[in-house]
Amino acid sequence: MTVDTHTNTPLAGGTGGDRRADAPSARITEWAFDQSPFAVAVHDTDLVCLRVNDRMCRMFEMTEDQIRGRRLTDALPGPQFEALARYMRQVLDTGEPVHRETYRKVPGEDLERAWSVSIAPLKDERGRTCAVWVGVLDITEQYRARQRLALVNEASTAIGSTLDITRTARELVDVALPRLADVAIVDLLDSVVGGGEPRPGPVSATVVMRRVAHGSAGGEVPSAVRLGDVDHYPESSPAVRALTGGEPVLTGSGDPAFLSSINSNPQRVEAVLEHGLHSLLTVPIRARGITLGVATFLRGRDREPFGPDDVPIAEELTARAAVCLDNARRYSRERATALALQRSLLPQRFPEQSAVEVAGRYLPASTHSGVGGDWFDVIPLSGSRVALVAGDVVGHGLYASAAMGRLRTAVRTLADLDLPPDELLTHLDDLVARFGGEGDDGEPGEQDPGLGATCVYAVYDPVSRLCCIARAGHCPPALVTPDGTVDFLDVPAGLPLGLGGLPFESVEMELPVGSTLVLYTNGLVESRDHDIDEGLQRLRRALTRTSPSLETTCEHILGSVLPERPMDDAALLVARTRVLKPDQVATWDIPTDPAAVADARRKVTEQLSAWGLGDAAFVTELVASELVTNAIRHAEGPIRLRLILDRTLTCEVSDGSETAPHLRRARAFDEGGRGLLLVAQLTQSWGTRHTAHGKTIWAEQTLLAQTPPGVLGGFGDFGDLDDLDDFDDLGDLG
Repeated sequence: MTVDTHTNTPLAGGTGGDRRADAPSARITEWAFDQSPFAVAVHDTDLVCLRVNDRMCRMFEMTEDQIRGRRLTDALPGPQFEALARYMRQVLDTGEPVHRETYRKVPGEDLERAWSVSIAPLKDERGRTCAVWVGVLDITEQYRARQRLALVNEASTAIGSTLDITRTARELVDVALPRLADVAIVDLLDSVVGGGEPRPGPVSATVVMRRVAHGSAGGEVPSAVRLGDVDHYPESSPAVRALTGGEPVLTGSGDPAFLSSINSNPQRVEAVLEHGLHSLLTVPIRARGITLGVATFLRGRDREPFGPDDVPIAEELTARAAVCLDNARRYSRERATALALQRSLLPQRFPEQSAVEVAGRYLPASTHSGVGGDWFDVIPLSGSRVALVAGDVVGHGLYASAAMGRLRTAVRTLADLDLPPDELLTHLDDLVARFGGEGDDGEPGEQDPGLGATCVYAVYDPVSRLCCIARAGHCPPALVTPDGTVDFLDVPAGLPLGLGGLPFESVEMELPVGSTLVLYTNGLVESRDHDIDEGLQRLRRALTRTSPSLETTCEHILGSVLPERPMDDAALLVARTRVLKPDQVATWDIPTDPAAVADARRKVTEQLSAWGLGDAAFVTELVASELVTNAIRHAEGPIRLRLILDRTLTCEVSDGSETAPHLRRARAFDEGGRGLLLVAQLTQSWGTRHTAHGKTIWAEQTLLAQTPPGVLGGFGDFGDLDDLDDFDDLGDLG
């Protein structure tokens, strides 16, 4: 009978004649056991090793005699072998195989490797489990291949989550650590960091790059360059070699070029030696034919050097990051352009006026939305009044900024016509509708459904303390009274501009002196984190806090209401109302009798003398006479004359007629038509505004103004200027 010398069990067949037939089969069985790619061991039901092949012995750095006849945990103490013994006992008890994969260092290897461990029962012809078979296979290459694929897949979603250059570079570093490298560094050309356009093609000679991101799997970054600083890379360095050749550079401690490249910087040499960095892979960051910088990956003493299989993975990660970095660079450039355009279109400084004290802020979004079409404005009007405006154009970027500029110009133009707020918004609504109907070339085209805007327009009069407000789909203005009460004004919302169809409504109210009117855009109170009602309550709480100045109020509002990273741009305008003193305004009711003109001139002269403006008496008397004469001859009562002393001297005449005068130049032999032209020449500005009960014609002149030499000479001989009552049709409407 043939007996297995290892197990002392009879082999199949028991006669000498069978031995010749079984001998080749036994040898083949031995070869299969010894030459198996698996490290194989067989244990009995007491977990005593019956047989082990050479591969298993080499893996454990032990001989077969040291292992055979002993339990696994006796020969190889340690937690991992105790876990293996438990799995073997599980297989003996259940008769079911077990498969596990692990990544660890074994005694026969210098580095950690991936292992596939199979534990299977050995059963006799009756199906009884007589022993357990353990097979261990080195699957490091397959494991690394899966890890590489998983890494590339993760990079597709983890890199490029924002359009921020620094954050994108940081995402590349985070993805590479620790699966690809122990240390990862991203250096970009300085022009790229600022959103500039680097020159196409590879670079050469010494290169200056800025450190944008770096990281280490061990926490402390072994770098001689701090984040944000620039470093000079010599021509022999792997970074410049990669940029010059446009290909990855794989080098390490055994490469003389690597050693010579780090010797140029003693701090870099110290960092390499201290952390045992021995393998370096540098990949150029290039996108759309533009060189942006380099990504450098390093491995330390506990990792295998980079190999050829690591290069494609590093290239894949870097290529993904390169496209995102270039997108971020382009966005940064566009955002900077749009922001410059936006800020140039916003008020650079507020105009001088006495109606309100104002402060404003514009804050672009911190996300990829960037600059939008939010704006505010302060527009001086006639009669020392002021218009306060806030608006928001739909969209973001250059288009929204340009559209905002058009709207702001349109609002200022319409404001010059002294239109009431509701009428102004009606005209603005028509303009926005026409803007949307124009194609890119300015020709009529299909309406852009995304074009639109919201706006709130308020006019405050410091004489009467009346404020008239209308809004078109905009957030309600807030009013803070001197006692600290905060209310959102109940102004009819109206439709956003550009939709048309319905008229706008205005609300007029009297404001206490020292009230604060707050205009803002929806970016201040709306957010993905909360709805607009919560944003309005945050604004209400912020406004209840008293501040020493409006500038401080603006800063407090932005800090209290806006999130850390606003999703939309926001505009804020804060205005504290003032009132003109009673002695700054003089008002007289004028009878509808031509003889009243002389009395009106006398009253004007006396008032100017009381104000110490005798030098302005001649021009003002002439202007008042012309305007009052016009009203008496061509309009309806009641007629009122008013002088306002502010930064300018304003003369106003109000009447009950809706007809407005028009400036024209009289011909040589015309008897009338010169009066209004004379007023226009003698004053700084003039105009007409319609009221609920008629109109007001006004003329402003700078204080201490003198009649310009030769002005009167160009209008022919007016006769005796001391008796303007005798003028024939001085106020011709033409």
